Amino acid sequence: MAGKFELKQGDSGKYSFNLKSGNGQVILTSQTYESHDSAINGIESVRRNAADDGRFQRKVASDGSPYFVLTATNGQTIGKSQMYSGDSAMENGIASVKSHAAEAALSDLTREG
Repeated sequence: MAGKFELKQGDSGKYSFNLKSGNGQVILTSQTYESHDSAINGIESVRRNAADDGRFQRKVASDGSPYFVLTATNGQTIGKSQMYSGDSAMENGIASVKSHAAEAALSDLTREG
């Protein structure tokens, strides 16, 4: 089952997206964007950068939980993961982003209804 990007607009009017794996689990959450076009550009940036392991920054939260941040070539954060229970779970999350991002369909929830 293929992954998908879900693009949504928040109550503030700003846009964000999640990359979900084939089972529907969120594997990457974007920053917020001022415009729809900027959010679409962010999705394209995930697709371009996810194949490069060097774009993933492995981090540890204050409570000790590992997580990762995906960055663009200019160093800007594109999105980040959930908190994981351990390093191997985080590495599985990175592998999931790598395997799903390039071919993930776009579900634009801002254009529905």
